[in-house]
Amino acid sequence: MKNFNELDFDKNKDGLIPAIIQDSRTLRVLMLGYMSKGSLALSMESCNVTFYSRSIQKLWTKGETSGNFLRLVSIDADCDGDTLLIKAEPRGVVCHKGTVSCFGDADSQGFIRQLAKTIKERHEAMPEGSYTTSLFRDGISKIAQKVGEEAVETVIEALKGDKERLKYEISDLVFHLLVLMENENLTISDIEEELLRRSK
Repeated sequence: MKNFNELDFDKNKDGLIPAIIQDSRTLRVLMLGYMSKGSLALSMESCNVTFYSRSIQKLWTKGETSGNFLRLVSIDADCDGDTLLIKAEPRGVVCHKGTVSCFGDADSQGFIRQLAKTIKERHEAMPEGSYTTSLFRDGISKIAQKVGEEAVETVIEALKGDKERLKYEISDLVFHLLVLMENENLTISDIEEELLRRSK
């Protein structure tokens, strides 16, 4: 990043610099925030992205209330030194509306997260006639059994080399894994965090 002293905080009358947040792994743009000298310094010190909130007029670390922190990876400035590009590792969804990115509607969080959300809703409502409801009513033993069955069928199709059948069985496996996760109160973010921990 540019030397801290070379950044142009005086360009805007409020003394803030816009900061574009990008997922360091997928390179997806996640959100736009504003930084003061103090929030930039705190971000570098704590390694959690911290903004200056214009609405509450104070420093605000993303995730301090939701737990969905942005772990700082790198900071770069544009050629004029008046805009920051921050790459970070998101720990959970970024947008307050529950999506991965603030740019886009609920569909932007991806189909798997949408499916997990639907499964959670079925678990809460337990609608009659739903296959998902029947799994939750049967309990952990039945759910775990189904995951095992689908895993075995996935392996069989992989060994056969039939990609269409393999795709079908993987889809079954993913669905039942999501049901198992919901039953055990685990989220996709929990799994992402565990995989991220292993990658370090």
